[in-house]
Amino acid sequence: MAKKEKKYRDPVNWKRELRLAPGYLILILWITFTFVLLGWVLLASFSTTKEIFSNKLLASGLHFENYVKAWINSDVAGIFRNSLIYSIISCTLLIVICAPAAYVLARFIFPGNKAIQTGFVSAMGVPVVMIVLPLFGIVASMGILNNVMSNAVLLIFLYIGINVPYTTIFLMTFFSNLSRAFEEAAAIDGCPPTKTFWLIMLPMAQPGIITVTIFNFINIWNEYFISLIFANSDKLRPIAVGLYSMINSMKYTGDWAGMFAAVVIVFLPTFILYIFLSEKIIAGVTGGGVKG
Repeated sequence: MAKKEKKYRDPVNWKRELRLAPGYLILILWITFTFVLLGWVLLASFSTTKEIFSNKLLASGLHFENYVKAWINSDVAGIFRNSLIYSIISCTLLIVICAPAAYVLARFIFPGNKAIQTGFVSAMGVPVVMIVLPLFGIVASMGILNNVMSNAVLLIFLYIGINVPYTTIFLMTFFSNLSRAFEEAAAIDGCPPTKTFWLIMLPMAQPGIITVTIFNFINIWNEYFISLIFANSDKLRPIAVGLYSMINSMKYTGDWAGMFAAVVIVFLPTFILYIFLSEKIIAGVTGGGVKG
């Protein structure tokens, strides 16, 4: 039997580690602050309002009814459902629209290619606040603001339009670093470019697609300004606007425990998404910078 190879560790470079010590300290302080803050919110969500203000969290045990009240009485279920619909539909359509565009821009040379890429990069630098008011004027002149279904479609359309430049540029970087050998082999076998993209190149870009989808999901899930202006009905309110309304209502109801329970409910989807797909995110970000 072959002897097991011994694993040797490189000696610790203490001079380099000491130079990095300030960065480690800042990172440790930030992580500690984040865990303490999130932990306090979680404990507050299981306490009563009186315990929160007296700083005696969980003194009377766990109060799961806070989550029931937040989900039903505060209509967290409604705003949760709305944000989920907006996020899923928008993220799906963004991939359907941007993936083919990014592939063509990254893999084919044609007149106007650089101009289109420059346009996308320039669009990423335009603040949303600069385009919302003109958009609102256009939409108001069309007379669709009073229709609930039209408003919902409009919100999804705006979420897609605002995230198209970023999504396209991100996927372009990923597609440009994939090996051309697969396309050449497909062409030899008589596979047309469109079929090559959908059957070969798109599955190969899965890490990048998953990564940009997660980023888009988080952005749309937490979006506030556009939904505040265009979601002018309680039936359309997404998470961010709904939470803001709940905070204002605390002036009259005083149910702070229920509000913290609502915050935890709202925070859970993005937290779970990152926990289970963190490796995919890292693979997608690093994979875009490595030649295939």
